[in-house]
Amino acid sequence: MADRTPPPKRDFSWGKISKTLSLWIIVILIPIVFMQVNGARDQMTEIDYSTYSQQLDLDNVQKISIQEGKVINGDFRHKVPSAAAAKDVLHFSVHLPMANDPKEIERLRAKNVEISATDAKPSVVGQLLTFLPFFLVLGIFIFIFRQMQAGGAKAFSFGKSKAKLLTGDTPKVTFADVAGADEAKEELEEIIEFLRDPQKYTRLGGRLPKGVLLVGPPGTGKTLLARAVAGEAGRPFFSMSGSDFVEMFVGVGASRVRDLFEQGKAHAPCIIFIDEIDAVGRHRGAGLGGGHDEREQTLNQLLVEMDGFESNEGVILIAATNRPDVLDPALLRPGRFDRQVVVDLPDLRGREEILRVHLRKVPVADDVEVTVIARGTPGMSGADLANLVNEAALLAARRNADKVYLADLEEAKDKVMLGAERKSMVMKDDEKRNTAYHEAGHAVCAIKTPGCDPLHKVTIVPRGRALGLAFTLPVEDRYSITRQQLEAMLVMTYGGRVAEELVFGHDKVTTGASNDIQKATSLARRYVSQWGLSDAIGPVLVGDNEQEVFLGRELSRHREVSERTAQLVDAEVTRLLNESYGRAKQTLIDNRDLLERMAEALLERETLTADDAALLVQGNPLPPRKTGVPPVVPASVAPGVVVQPKPARPGLLGGPEVAPA
Repeated sequence: MADRTPPPKRDFSWGKISKTLSLWIIVILIPIVFMQVNGARDQMTEIDYSTYSQQLDLDNVQKISIQEGKVINGDFRHKVPSAAAAKDVLHFSVHLPMANDPKEIERLRAKNVEISATDAKPSVVGQLLTFLPFFLVLGIFIFIFRQMQAGGAKAFSFGKSKAKLLTGDTPKVTFADVAGADEAKEELEEIIEFLRDPQKYTRLGGRLPKGVLLVGPPGTGKTLLARAVAGEAGRPFFSMSGSDFVEMFVGVGASRVRDLFEQGKAHAPCIIFIDEIDAVGRHRGAGLGGGHDEREQTLNQLLVEMDGFESNEGVILIAATNRPDVLDPALLRPGRFDRQVVVDLPDLRGREEILRVHLRKVPVADDVEVTVIARGTPGMSGADLANLVNEAALLAARRNADKVYLADLEEAKDKVMLGAERKSMVMKDDEKRNTAYHEAGHAVCAIKTPGCDPLHKVTIVPRGRALGLAFTLPVEDRYSITRQQLEAMLVMTYGGRVAEELVFGHDKVTTGASNDIQKATSLARRYVSQWGLSDAIGPVLVGDNEQEVFLGRELSRHREVSERTAQLVDAEVTRLLNESYGRAKQTLIDNRDLLERMAEALLERETLTADDAALLVQGNPLPPRKTGVPPVVPASVAPGVVVQPKPARPGLLGGPEVAPA
């Protein structure tokens, strides 16, 4: 069947044609002028009066034209060689030594020369040459002004908005392409219903919301939701970034805000989307910028346009940011942003839906279980999951496979979280043995410490900047964490360092536990100073002022903790870490045989799964390695690295966190 798809329409925009018109005029005009000048010089050659008088005596002058009695332009009957012009002359021009000389007229009449008289009018070429410098200066001025504007915009149009109007020809993204954000979709669907049928809501006295602020961590789909609104609404949709308001010229941002809302009112009812609004919506007077700042003038104009003296009925503003804490309070109040929609990290069901959306575009093998992948990716955003599926497709294509298998997704997950496998890295036997006992210590503490998350994988395969990994995963999504779980994490974190000390002695302990110590210290300090879990300190927040100068509202930090309290906090942190170290040491002493079996299994197989670890705990031998297509390549990091799941809310424990030990 023939392809009946109509050819794409060509966009003959006069703006694009006139963009460089002045430059082309200059480029074409200059050669033409010089050609005309050269042509005029070729037609008329100036000679001296002696040559003219000599040729007149020889009866070689055919006709002349006298201009104002001063200049004679004429033609010879035969060409005359001229030393000054270095060529033969037929058309000549000569200046008379005396203006309006009657004797010269008598000589010409005596030689039967045709005589005429003309006024000295400037030629077209002469006029062009007169105005040519002005044309050049004007052309250069216009060209420089065009280049000063970002993107080559038209001169004198700095204040015009750069918002893009999405039309019906734009590829649509609908709510079917958005998963894992059901509450946000419901809020935005109501906005769309407002635009489609406003009478449904206004009959009870309701009014159209003026603004919706999408708030959430990076990669959770805020911009994707706005694109879905554009695809679902069927109304004019203007989109631009917050940084598009800021320009090198003063007053441009405020002018662009005015122009943006003027366009919106002309297309009302419509939707305006501003991405990364924190670029212009930061708290006024914060940091070191001062009060008279171009960004603040832009914000002031935005506040007036959203809810000022003149109302903008029918214009809904949707904005997105991942820094709501730095936005100005006047921007967040009802009447400007009536709704704040939180687009948070997806839970288990949301991750399943997101994975299914992205796996629709990929041929998937029968062994792929979306639930298994979703359960092993806690804390991942929608962008992370999209990247995971893409990496799995690339890995399958690298093997020349026709489908994406579960092993490809597992390997892609490890690659995204931990980095690429370092196959070229060759470890010495003693370093490999040290890494094996280090990771076995983490694994044994994870298994034998109450409150610790179940062990998912332990390996000594180098990956990224690290050499080994002990990976735990929660059974289900967790939004808070108990004191017992925190203390179990500290015990597991010190398991690698304690294992090295027990097996190889105090003098043979390596630097592989540096990241473990850093993570344990940070966790213990938050345990004491932020979460109020220390009995000695009590439920008191210590050291709240941790904002950066340019990000927060404080120009300087104020000391809110006394010296005695600071010493008490340090003492509690040290006590908690020493107790965790002692618990880890006692756990490994009590399970020394399990530590030895797990380390030997790691040296033999390099990677142990949760099922393998369960068999080792029971004292059973490990089964032969499974062979299949494709082989599963586990993840790994440096000795002493403990991976914990990411939290669903900021302020809880981070993870999966991987860094060199």
